[in-house]
Amino acid sequence: MEPQSNCPGIYTLVLYMSRAQEMQIGSLGVLGFEPGYYSYTGSARGPGGLKRVDRHIQVLLGQKKTRRWHIDYLLPHTSLLQAFVTRTTLNLECQIAASIGERLEPIRGFGCTDCRCISHLHYSDDLPGMLEAVGQAHHEHGSDM
Repeated sequence: MEPQSNCPGIYTLVLYMSRAQEMQIGSLGVLGFEPGYYSYTGSARGPGGLKRVDRHIQVLLGQKKTRRWHIDYLLPHTSLLQAFVTRTTLNLECQIAASIGERLEPIRGFGCTDCRCISHLHYSDDLPGMLEAVGQAHHEHGSDM
């Protein structure tokens, strides 16, 4: 992925959390997180396109303090392992998140206040399994660009 790309798309961040933690996640309240791997699927189809991924990295590194989305509360407690991107103008965020959710454990209500999905954040203690699930979900839904 080109880090400064302003092309539209759907992305999934694969994150690692080294220890169990409880934290306030915006209006969701206090949630408990186990150590392991998390995948977060989001949409970047607006004018800035996939620059949103760069913004998430800035939040993760502590370079940006604004908390706008659920993921912004989680990012500072994780490390980024990989970002999967589907360059598209189509609204595939929910389909990709649902495909991932068929294979991984959802964190109910996370990242999906504007849709009917169970979650856009998924957990696994198995990194190869997570990478396979996320890669397959993005591959299945392809790209229109």
